[in-house]
Amino acid sequence: MEQLRQTHLSGETRPLGGLLRSFSASGLLVGVLFFAVSLTPSLVPRPYLIQGVISGVSLAAGYAIGAFLRWLWSFFELREPSARRERTLKIAAAIVCIAAAVVFLWQTAGWQNMVRTLMGLEPIESAEPVTLGLIAALVFVLLVFTARLFRLTFRVLSRWLERFLTRPVARAIGGLAAIALFWSVANGVIFEFALRAADSSFQTLDALVDPDVAPPTDPMKTGSDASLLSWEELGRQGREFLASGPSGAEIGAFFGGNAPDPVRVYVGLNSAETPRARARLALEELTRAGGFTRGALVIVVPTGTGWIDPAALDTLEYLLKGDVASVAVQYSYLTSWLSLLVEPGYGAETANALFEEVYRYWTTLPRDRRPKLYLHGLSLGAMNSQGSLDLFDIISDPFQGALWSGPPFQSDLWRSVTADRVPDSPAWLPRYRDSSIIRFTNQQGDLDIPGVDWGAMRIVYLQYASDPVTFFDPHAFYREPDWMKAPRGPDVSPALSWFPVVTGLQLLADMALATTSPIGYGHVYAPEHYIDAWLAVVDPQGVTAADVARLKAQFRSH
Repeated sequence: MEQLRQTHLSGETRPLGGLLRSFSASGLLVGVLFFAVSLTPSLVPRPYLIQGVISGVSLAAGYAIGAFLRWLWSFFELREPSARRERTLKIAAAIVCIAAAVVFLWQTAGWQNMVRTLMGLEPIESAEPVTLGLIAALVFVLLVFTARLFRLTFRVLSRWLERFLTRPVARAIGGLAAIALFWSVANGVIFEFALRAADSSFQTLDALVDPDVAPPTDPMKTGSDASLLSWEELGRQGREFLASGPSGAEIGAFFGGNAPDPVRVYVGLNSAETPRARARLALEELTRAGGFTRGALVIVVPTGTGWIDPAALDTLEYLLKGDVASVAVQYSYLTSWLSLLVEPGYGAETANALFEEVYRYWTTLPRDRRPKLYLHGLSLGAMNSQGSLDLFDIISDPFQGALWSGPPFQSDLWRSVTADRVPDSPAWLPRYRDSSIIRFTNQQGDLDIPGVDWGAMRIVYLQYASDPVTFFDPHAFYREPDWMKAPRGPDVSPALSWFPVVTGLQLLADMALATTSPIGYGHVYAPEHYIDAWLAVVDPQGVTAADVARLKAQFRSH
């Protein structure tokens, strides 16, 4: 009977003992450190659900690093603590970690309120620390389970291969096979399913015809019966763009005179089969609508969904008193980050085709009777617009300027200019060479540089220091980004601190939340800041400082 009792007790405690042996004190310590610092502020406010996911991933990442360091200790056969001492260390680590987690969780609301106050948002009373902690724990458990499932798969495959191969070769092949298997499941099942669902959803949304948005009756308008483009094939974003914007009557009333209707041309993704065909169709429609008879012409590259920011185009049409035409071609109906992930070259191909078609025709016109040519794009549109031209191809007959807002961190030209900035200028508001061609601006509109005149071409980057789409840096996982160094941007919290790995994860989450910030922060650009930027780029004549102040007030009240 005693023997049975001992056997029963041993059977009960063996799983518990195995669990304790699998527990890494160093992993837990580093993991909770990562968990704690993940609660500190970053660029944009985070709801507790997103914060819980970030914290769970940070906990798992820290645990993996701590466990790896412990493995290295054993690998180099350094001195090991006794079993009793190791058990004591684990218990102490658990107590310290739980206490630290509780303390940091209860400070989360204060940290988030630092960012919210900076952006003019109402402070939150609680960050739901209990729910946040449970979400983080669930994410951590799921990631650990996945990691252990991978390890089990690797061991099973390796042991089977050892029947035919030497152990080192079997382990190498087993590891590669496990990686391939898990990648196939993630990429071929989970990612593919999610992508198809998103694709179907966005395609349906793009085809949706809003009954409140009627096709134009003016034959000179795109989408009318006389237009080369069918209203139904323009896509939801195209129809909204063409149906919105100020009329000539509204612009004239604002300035106390007469003004023509601005010309807007938009070619939808379904309007033609290829990017080149859509670009040619855009040129034909632009010519038909009289776009080349206006004083200014803007080649606009939309975002991934085909959206064009009204704050950018509406303000320009007022500043130029309606004497402006704009042309755009849709290249996707996915959100910008999905479009960049799935079809990274497609937007650039479309932007390049449109620029070539319009620019080639524009150069055939007499210089004194053609419109001034400008480029514009927001977010992914800014990146594709920058990549649509080769400066050597246009240097003999350059366009007049460009306004690129919220350029993504992958933008080659933006990265090159920022990296080569004047040494004493901050990364979030660089000065490039003598500032005669390229200038940067933010909420403060610092575009007038004493003693510096604009050159023949005027390029302005509108960017907020709190925009994670622009300032995400892959290197932030292991080094502090330049934009975090003093002096910081006016919309970046002084409490933001750099931590290896964790800051990179925070910035990834910030990118997903970039458009949830209030207008004038993050990736949401305000009309008054567009007005300042366009004033520098197009230098409108007959627009007074009083006009500008009234225009800003009008857009703020919308």
